[in-house]
Amino acid sequence: MALIIRPQALKQLEAVPRDIAGRLRGRLERIAEDPFAPQPGVKPLSGETGGYRVRQGDWRAVYFVEDGDVIVARVGHRRRVYR
Repeated sequence: MALIIRPQALKQLEAVPRDIAGRLRGRLERIAEDPFAPQPGVKPLSGETGGYRVRQGDWRAVYFVEDGDVIVARVGHRRRVYR
């Protein structure tokens, strides 16, 4: 099981404040260890099949689980990430 961050999401993650980006990345790494274990702040997306979001303060990371790998699609502020 691996954590795969798409290039666009990596660029978005670099725009997040450094302390929050570090915590968010750590949470994503823990999720990648066992993507189907219950995690705090993780909820399934209602509009996208197989999609989940993880919350870190006002910031969100949207990811999908494919073949046991966690693929981060986008990262952003809660006001903009779902658009």
